[in-house]
Amino acid sequence: MNAVDRSSIVWRKSSRSGTNAQCVEVARTPAVTAVRDSKNPDGPTLAFPVASFARALRTL
Repeated sequence: MNAVDRSSIVWRKSSRSGTNAQCVEVARTPAVTAVRDSKNPDGPTLAFPVASFARALRTL
């Protein structure tokens, strides 16, 4: 999978995260859904194919 250009995507935090500091942020591109730790936005990013990420959420 190609690297995600993190400078060009818009990150969002779950509306359910509230004031809890332990959150993840997600960003969607046409090819991938990216996930990162909100406390470490310059840290590692996980990138999943859009269809795989959607399928994983449906199983929760």
